[in-house]
Amino acid sequence: MDTKNTIKPAKKCYSHIGGKLGELLLETFADKKWIAKNDPSNKHFYITELGEKEFAKLGVDLSKIKSEAI
Repeated sequence: MDTKNTIKPAKKCYSHIGGKLGELLLETFADKKWIAKNDPSNKHFYITELGEKEFAKLGVDLSKIKSEAI
């Protein structure tokens, strides 16, 4: 089997997921309202209360994310 044509890459960019997978995750989390922005022109998202609950269900440890003032 030629895996070069069947593997879907997940790119790591510094300390985060980049590439198409990162883009799809961002879009999905925003669509599900797990993440949101205070201002549409801002590039920064925050994790919503719903997101906190849903990420916890997936086993994502949000305590590893440093809090920032928004």
